Parts: sequence; C-alpha cells; structure tokens
Amino acid sequence: MNVLHGIARGRTAGIGLTDIARQTGLNKSTAHRLIQALMIEGLVDQDRGSRKYSLGAGCHALGLAAANRWGVYRLAPPHVLRLAHETGDAAFFSLRQDAHALCMLREEGDFPLKSHVLAAGDQHPLGVGGGSQAMLAALPDDEVARCLDQNLDEIRRLYPRYTPKRLRQLVALGRKKGYSVNPGLVLEGSWGIGIALRRPDGQVFGALSIATVESRMTAEREALIASLLAREARALEKLAGERPAFQTNGPGPVNATTAGHK
Repeated sequence: MNVLHGIARGRTAGIGLTDIARQTGLNKSTAHRLIQALMIEGLVDQDRGSRKYSLGAGCHALGLAAANRWGVYRLAPPHVLRLAHETGDAAFFSLRQDAHALCMLREEGDFPLKSHVLAAGDQHPLGVGGGSQAMLAALPDDEVARCLDQNLDEIRRLYPRYTPKRLRQLVALGRKKGYSVNPGLVLEGSWGIGIALRRPDGQVFGALSIATVESRMTAEREALIASLLAREARALEKLAGERPAFQTNGPGPVNATTAGHK
C-alpha cells in the first residue's frame, strides 16, 4: 500500500522507481517486485517511453465501486466550489483515513498565483497540511498521541519541517483558534487553513481547507477565510447528518487494529 500511495503522488506525470524506493524506504529490488505485482492486478501502469509508473485503470474501477459508500463526497462539491470562488484560492475537501488524511476534491479559485501542494488523491499523515492539522487538533489527546507515534517515521522521511514538538504546538494552537494554519511547512511559501468536520456523534470524519500563497496571508484575511470555512463546514455537517446512512455507517477512523483484524 505504501508503494501504491507513492505512485499516486506521481499524479499524471508518473514517478520513477528510484523516487518510489526513497518515499517508501524500501530498497529498489523490493519496490520493483511489489510494483510488478500491482501491475499484474491492473492497479499500476508503466509508460514505455519514460519508464515511469502511474495508477492503473484497476484503481479507477475500485474507486467507482467504493463511491456509493462515501455519500458525503457527493455533498461536498458545492461547498468547496463556493470557498474557491469567494477566496480566489484553491479549496479542498479531505476525508480522515485513520491516521492519514485523503484529499478527495480540489477546486481552483481565480487568483493567478496557485499553490500546488495538494491535489485530489493525495494522502498525508494527520497533522501535515491545513485540513489534516485541523483533523488532528480535533481529536482527543490519546488519539493525537497514537497518530503521531504511528506516523513518526513517515513524517521524518517526507516532511522534515515537521517535528513532534512542532506538531503538538500546532495542535494546541488549532484548538485555541478553532481552526488550523499550516505556515508553509509542507512547501515553503504555500500556506493552508483548515477546519475539521464532525459526524453527529462528534467523530471527526474530514476537513475543509484553503491553500494560498504566503504573501496573501494577512491577519485580516486569515480571519475572513476561517469564517468562510466555518460557515461551509457547519452547512456540510448538517447536510451529512440528515442522512441516516451517514449517522450509522459513515466514514470513520476504524483501522485494522481497532477492528480486530490481523
């Protein structure tokens, strides 16, 4: 799965074997063997010219099969589009996947300078990026500690600007403000603001966020964006909460350990 997520980070341009091995911490021969297994299943394709790897049609088919369960995803686009239109920046909807955040949707605003730190399909450890930070800050202390411990190696390898101490400081600040700010720690000059989304039982299921360039992040604009995010978050939570299936079987943070799987 780490190899598959590494290939997903290559987006449409693809990614080479050396970069996949670096991102996953595997040696090249092991990474290559796992890639071949994924290719046999149709989950990965390789460009014959560049030799780079991309997600295959099998991943798209699996996504279509899963789409019906994630009904909240179909509710999010108007809210994300409105945020992009009103701020001029890129707006995002992300889902919590246990100790990670998965970007499900990105909408571009009309401001000419773009932040390209996050795209649909990208996955970050909880705490990395504005929306992901907001999710982490909204969790109870024991869950925060578990997520940070689980992701420590990945964060050290891929996101060197983050440290355990800095992440805990960001959690405390996010709780104080009611929203989280990423001050260019994923990509220098690219800032993010995020707010967590909760199910009716209080469980964190996702986040809405905005990415902008540092030069636009005045204190006044931060407050404005935070208010817009809060407005759309509450509206999306209300819509999602009105659906019985979401109340009882919506996206949650269940993982293999807590579910009792080996």
